[in-house]
Amino acid sequence: MKNVRAVYMQWAKQHAHARWDLCGSNLMPCSLDDLPEAAAAPQLNGSNDEGYGPLVEAIARRYGVAANQVATGTGASGVNFLVCAALLDAGDDVVVETPGYDPLFAAPQLLGARVVYFERRFDDGYALDPGLVERAMTSRTRLIIITNLHNPSGVRSSDDALAAVGRLAERSGAHVLVDEVYLDSAFVNTGHRTPDAGRRCAASLGDRFITTSSLTKSYGLAGLRCGWALASPDVAERVRRARDIVDGTGVFPSERMSVVAFEHLDRLAVRARSILEPNYAIVRAFFDSRPEIEYVEPAGGTVVFPRLRGRADAGTFIDRLFREEQVGVVPGRFFQAPAHFRLAFGGARETLENGLEGIGRSLDRV
Repeated sequence: MKNVRAVYMQWAKQHAHARWDLCGSNLMPCSLDDLPEAAAAPQLNGSNDEGYGPLVEAIARRYGVAANQVATGTGASGVNFLVCAALLDAGDDVVVETPGYDPLFAAPQLLGARVVYFERRFDDGYALDPGLVERAMTSRTRLIIITNLHNPSGVRSSDDALAAVGRLAERSGAHVLVDEVYLDSAFVNTGHRTPDAGRRCAASLGDRFITTSSLTKSYGLAGLRCGWALASPDVAERVRRARDIVDGTGVFPSERMSVVAFEHLDRLAVRARSILEPNYAIVRAFFDSRPEIEYVEPAGGTVVFPRLRGRADAGTFIDRLFREEQVGVVPGRFFQAPAHFRLAFGGARETLENGLEGIGRSLDRV
């Protein structure tokens, strides 16, 4: 498996950054001014062999689950890998959505599993279609991987569709991994409050489901690398044992600071809304004024996935946008959709406004 790699992640780390960079999907980072109590939290050493107890308990309270249903890891991507390592053997099949986020394809492949894709279609509003999932399943399917909110479109899956996928998994002895790293920023576009403690997550739909998430996309705390999985006690234990092999334990100062973050999630959610709601309003107004662009409206999150109407590949436009306007967006080819580009709106408003102005000028020259 030496040639397995996450092509998008490599590009994200190595590409030349534009002056007006609309590539990064993280929410604008917090400072200590946003969470002043965190400055007093660090302590170099402590007990966290099975996850730092206060952090595990804070996550469990947040979702209304038992502590033995929580496993922690290094960000959502780290936990996603641990789930794959816990549940997959070489030769197993994994069903994964497309367009999709390439670490979710690469992790199973690195472990020797075969990836089978099902489509989330633009013409269907990127809705999760259990029928397409079923067609992709084989007798060797052991895991189904879904993002909710969908990365890259920001579309939310219905509970009914997720439950239907869960029934498919139950019949075949598979599990369903639902990456919910963007879900806490759902509803921001309609002005509703972020769901509070005990909110419904995929893991609440049954023991076949595993929810993963982190403090990164919805709360602006990427530097803490705080990720978690919610699952049945048996699966959570298997994830903890997989972590024994990968990195053993978390970074103790980060875990203590993450506890402080959980104590102030409401404050951080207000901050997120103050960034995302007005920024998305700017994006929506711009797209709606440009007939050259079509898109599916996201349910929230930090990204949107438009495409150039009538074009099979947006690569030339994206390259010219960077060269002539110093505006960066993520090429859709990294999400198996070359007519599209992914645009992030979780950063500074000045960057967003200048980036959209550059896109407009490029469209005018087409």
